[in-house]
Amino acid sequence: MIDVQHITKRYGRVTAVDDVSFRVERGEILGFLGPNGAGKTTTMRILTGYMPPSEGRAAIAGFDTFDQPIEAKRRTGYLPETPPLYPDMTVREYLDFVGRIKGVPPKQRKDRVAEVMQRVHITDMAARHCAKLSKGYRQRVGIAQALIHNPDVLILDEPTAGLDPKQIIETRELIRSLAGDHTIVLSTHILPEVSQTCQRVVIINKGRVVAVDTPQNLIARLKGAETMFVQVDAGSEDAAVALERVPGVTRVTVSEQPGVAGGYEVESDRGVDVRRELARAVVTRGWGLLELRPMRMSLEEVFLQVTTEEKPEEATRA
Repeated sequence: MIDVQHITKRYGRVTAVDDVSFRVERGEILGFLGPNGAGKTTTMRILTGYMPPSEGRAAIAGFDTFDQPIEAKRRTGYLPETPPLYPDMTVREYLDFVGRIKGVPPKQRKDRVAEVMQRVHITDMAARHCAKLSKGYRQRVGIAQALIHNPDVLILDEPTAGLDPKQIIETRELIRSLAGDHTIVLSTHILPEVSQTCQRVVIINKGRVVAVDTPQNLIARLKGAETMFVQVDAGSEDAAVALERVPGVTRVTVSEQPGVAGGYEVESDRGVDVRRELARAVVTRGWGLLELRPMRMSLEEVFLQVTTEEKPEEATRA
């Protein structure tokens, strides 16, 4: 549905986007993740036809965003970081206006406005002026205007920026509900946004793609080894030696978690499940097994690793 091939964008001597490629399949939610200044917004502007790339091509539903911009835009809904609302219009007036601009047929426009208001839960705000909406409702109206012409693709730039926790949860649920009917690109630098909303992630840093995969696969691949947290009540005895003797265990270190006594981080070869043997090693010695759980690399740790250590030419591409 979205095909980005080797796009580069230069501003004089500054390269904002450097040889970026990725694909988004129909009905998928893709997280476009990177630190501020990484090139996310520039890439979004190229995808929406706001500006052409210096090199490469981007296509929406098979239409080139530069050579066939009208056809590409007909199939795209865009929510910029600041929703483009007209403060003097009511919500219903604004959506009707946007519907006219985007070519929704007159006979269908009223029903379409009512449908998108219901879809994003703003029907009770239909008669309120946009200037009097809360930040959360402005974001909802922004999503509604992106949906008004029922596009194949939705491009959302920082859709939860500035929202309170309740509004963030509601917006995430809304975005997830749109998947399947629409292909969604979600640009953000907020890591929980990606892990809780997106099926696949593109991480960009300094204008280049440094990783493409599902959040789960990125975490598993970069961790390298399986790690278990084990908390043992062994009295005055040192349990580390017993845990190290378990087949498949490669390393045991004392946990540095504050306030945790008898905690150990136990590494094993990838794909080796040592939980049963760890439990047996503890219980047969008469110790108390207080906790046994896998330790997983957080998306935050993945993000830091690929944006601070990995070189672009070593990037993992899928």
